[in-house]
Amino acid sequence: MNLRSSLTALALTLASPALALLLPNAAQLRKDTARYAPVELKADLHGFSKDDQIVLADLIEASRVMDGIFRIQAWGKNGATMDALVKDESPLGRARLHAFLINQGPWSLLDHNAPFLPGVGEKPAEANFYPPDSTKAEVQKWFEALTPAARKVATGFYTTIRRGSDGKLTAVPYSVQYQGALAQASALLKDAAAHTKNASLKKFLETRAAAFLSNDYLVSDVAWMEIDADIDPTIGPYEVYNDEWFNQKAAFESFITLRDAKETDKLAHLSSQLQDIENHLPIPDLMKNPKLGALAPIRVVNEIYAAGDANKGVQTAAFNLPNDERITDEKGTKRVMLRNVQEAKFKTVLMPISKLALSPADQKNVSFDAFFTHILMHELMHGLGPHNITVNGKPTTARAQLEASYSSIEEAKADISGLFAMQYLVDKGVLAKSLQKTMYTTYLASMFRSIRFGTAEAHGKGVAMQLNYFLDHGAVKVGAGGRLTVAQDKIAAVVRGLAQELLTLEGNGDAAGAKKLLDTMGVVRPQVKTILDKLSRVPVDIEPRFTTAHKLLADQGRLP
Repeated sequence: MNLRSSLTALALTLASPALALLLPNAAQLRKDTARYAPVELKADLHGFSKDDQIVLADLIEASRVMDGIFRIQAWGKNGATMDALVKDESPLGRARLHAFLINQGPWSLLDHNAPFLPGVGEKPAEANFYPPDSTKAEVQKWFEALTPAARKVATGFYTTIRRGSDGKLTAVPYSVQYQGALAQASALLKDAAAHTKNASLKKFLETRAAAFLSNDYLVSDVAWMEIDADIDPTIGPYEVYNDEWFNQKAAFESFITLRDAKETDKLAHLSSQLQDIENHLPIPDLMKNPKLGALAPIRVVNEIYAAGDANKGVQTAAFNLPNDERITDEKGTKRVMLRNVQEAKFKTVLMPISKLALSPADQKNVSFDAFFTHILMHELMHGLGPHNITVNGKPTTARAQLEASYSSIEEAKADISGLFAMQYLVDKGVLAKSLQKTMYTTYLASMFRSIRFGTAEAHGKGVAMQLNYFLDHGAVKVGAGGRLTVAQDKIAAVVRGLAQELLTLEGNGDAAGAKKLLDTMGVVRPQVKTILDKLSRVPVDIEPRFTTAHKLLADQGRLP
């Protein structure tokens, strides 16, 4: 943690002039944002028809609407703050605007949410999903007093909680809360649907356009899973990480991608292995799913645009959606691999990290194939293991029981059970035997990539916990110069043990156990910090420049 981060709590108690002394100046902000290496994300559109390019342009414009909605969701004052920054043409103002756009708000995601603008206070854990004058306890008490039907709506993915004119809490559908913006996005999707000749894409665009207005996303989520087209968009409210109170409220985001048919075909066979992996998870049979959802498509794509929750701070390399248990139980989930983003991260970040964090012998065993395969297995494993559970005789979900700890535990579960699954498939002969030599060392290097995101972020905290577990159990050892090496004779057994522990926490809905594990193990210890300090000149992640998308809008006269 740097000086600015460590003084954040103190600074927030001071008056604005004193706080300003602790805020980064233009030079420091430029240094901070340089941790994200600019990378151009391009795609060849020569094979796409004029109508296809209109579809893409409509989707990119709708994605820009998602940016606006997400900023409102993240913090109620984000809109006004951004307007003020746009007007500030001073060097400090330009540097602040750049940092604001990267973080989608005035808090640095890589610095434990330290503010870089004056007067903004601490980053609200409730984001803008709940009234700013409410408390978590008040909202929880209100939830519990509702009828089951009303509680289902109030705690659902697609409502905000507001105060009515009488001062009482009430649930407001997204279709009402963000009515104007969603009407604009809906119109763009309808226009895109009118220009595509692909039936599956048309169905998704039409049903998602309707969902923006009706607030019912079920049909369009199923249609999204069934898209079979060269243009493969993901747009709408999905991930719940920004709701740090209850992990309930979905944030708007967008990925506009193009299908990589060759790579998609290579991975298609892995979907057929999921039930076998589930059956062999290291947990009691009662915690396993005897019949997983039948539809579990894997798509390899190249990204040309991302927006909202999908384009803040550290860039998403893959995702596994939808989160709606009604769909995951019946149909499974869809895994999307962003290949060009992963390649950029591997070359720009992971390889330089491996040179500084790993022993010379382990450096030789870092490969893109292992990196890519583990990210895929991470996404596959989100759909496996306990989700719908029973606690004290009542049906519930692991998400609901673990509350604030769920995101970190679930991300760690996906990481570790992903390694477990890779080992199982290597032993079974489904994956190449060569991965046995590279998957653990590649993941060890990748762990430092994740921890550098900050332990305030769900994945970073979960990975810090994993690395400490490896060190404590002798699966990773500290060697000459503080560099790490994998104990190949121990790592598989330790991975199995940690997978069992994490899956059991979710299967039991053990909130206290999950919190204790994260509080005690999800920290950066001295031997890890020593390596992190050596990585100061290595980019933490990429800052995408959407070259193809920008040119597409310009060619169609859609830029101001």
